[in-house]
Amino acid sequence: MNYATARASLISQPKRWLITGVAGFIGSNLLETLLKLNQDVVGLDNFSTGHAKNLAEIETLVTPEQWARFDFLEGDIRDVAACAQATRNIDYVLHQAALGSVPRSLSDPLASNASNIDGFLNMLVAARDNEVRNFVYAASSSTYGDHPALPKTEDTIGKPLSPYAVTKLVNELYADVFSKNYGFSSIGLRYFNVFGARQDPEGAYAAVIPKWIAAMIKNQPVRINGDGESSRDFCYIDNAVQANILAAHSQSDARNQIYNVAVGERTTLNELFEMLRGALASHDIRYDLAPEYCDFRPGDVRHSQANIDKARNLLGYSPTHDISQGIIAAMPWYLSSHRD
Repeated sequence: MNYATARASLISQPKRWLITGVAGFIGSNLLETLLKLNQDVVGLDNFSTGHAKNLAEIETLVTPEQWARFDFLEGDIRDVAACAQATRNIDYVLHQAALGSVPRSLSDPLASNASNIDGFLNMLVAARDNEVRNFVYAASSSTYGDHPALPKTEDTIGKPLSPYAVTKLVNELYADVFSKNYGFSSIGLRYFNVFGARQDPEGAYAAVIPKWIAAMIKNQPVRINGDGESSRDFCYIDNAVQANILAAHSQSDARNQIYNVAVGERTTLNELFEMLRGALASHDIRYDLAPEYCDFRPGDVRHSQANIDKARNLLGYSPTHDISQGIIAAMPWYLSSHRD
């Protein structure tokens, strides 16, 4: 099934969805897309990393009738009762809630474990007990750890390099055990450096693209960890949204699997710096400062690139934006967010 077919099917037969972490970056983009498809959506968030302003923005982007199909629950996935309440009468769960960031997990591994492992297990149990049809969760490319081969294929991983990577690996193990022991259906999506609208540019743990754009707009220094030749497979948010919807709507033979969600390309940090500078120049914003190079960051992998054949073949995944197209699409939002 391709994405257009899946969307048409959902419009003709609306489903009831739960998005955890709905006020966050990926969660809010999932909410926007599902409401525009006239789906019924429950959202769960504790606002630890998500923002109420993201939900307020979504309300301006959909019709009043579509917004009325959204029910928000303020709660924490570490709370068993909140998970049980949120998963009642739900067809599909899109589990995005987590404490992201490798550096955050290094500074506070207990918090990462509590949200990403305890919270994940709470959600699995609640979804199983409430007979959710399919459970789609945010896995991570960090699971590949120290395995050097490129591109990354789903069945070959190394040892984790951070507490965050450990938590994401444990999620996959739990999901597999629930499939084998309880017949509970799930799909893990290993995200590779997702970026786009509503990604927070602030704070010590901000992702590189919004953080650098914010610095360039303010004419502040851009700091690059290492020599700038580390590379990543940057994935625009629309690609990640597509993968979630296809995964939730997938047939049984595609379930209980792990999939890379990326573009299948590799961009160095030095190349990214020049791309962002050029994209801002097209909006008449000139940035002439040279980047400042810092030490390599502990826990980071040197290179990352995904093989997306499995997602193409089993889910019908077909990315619509490469990194250049994604930056062009996202730039108006980044600019407007810094004018507010």
